[in-house]
Amino acid sequence: MHTLVITRVAERQWHALDDDLVVGRGEASPRPDGRLFLSVDAWHDDVFARLAAAMLAALPRPLFTVVDEADADLRTRWVRAGLTARRREWEYVLAAGGDAALPRPGLTLLPVGAAELDPLRRLDRAIRAEIESTTGWDQMPATVLSRPLDPAHYAVAAESGAYVGLARLALLPRHTRIGLIAVRSAHRQRGIASALLAQIRAATHARGVATVSADVHEANTAAVALFEAAGARRTGSNLELVIR
Repeated sequence: MHTLVITRVAERQWHALDDDLVVGRGEASPRPDGRLFLSVDAWHDDVFARLAAAMLAALPRPLFTVVDEADADLRTRWVRAGLTARRREWEYVLAAGGDAALPRPGLTLLPVGAAELDPLRRLDRAIRAEIESTTGWDQMPATVLSRPLDPAHYAVAAESGAYVGLARLALLPRHTRIGLIAVRSAHRQRGIASALLAQIRAATHARGVATVSADVHEANTAAVALFEAAGARRTGSNLELVIR
């Protein structure tokens, strides 16, 4: 290899150049909660290490990245750069289908796109505040951190006319991706999350798609129980790494 040159080509982008040929790329992507997540695309360990070192030296900490736990090589590269494991998310997959459960009296399930924006915003703010005051919003999967809020991505549960639970969804061509299922604390233990999940499975089947998937923080015992009770199976896991 010729002399390797690391060049910062934009505010959060770097290139590794070998004789003017790009042999690696690094990028820092801001998430809506303000955290920076790193990614490096390079074939060779030394190129990866040089790019990572340049990014770590230039960017404010803490810095994060997410790796497939099965990708031992990539995890090792980041650990060598100084990052350590912060949290694990299980990936669950379950079959679409079944009948949406009939809501109990007083509970209404609004399908994706049917929620009104203003009450959805109020519900979203309330749920975020409850999570922030307990486990912390930064413990939630990155996929739920979306803005702007769009009813086209949400199914909602309403009780006595008030929005009390939501599911954030991505309706992908081959599966439905659940980013979040959450219920207001005063309305939990009433089967609302299970009813939302049943509705999602039935709606996914109705659009001709076979599976539903979700990432669940391993410490979120309620979410783990919800998906496993529905027959979901673990298909993998992701690790979030951090350097402070």
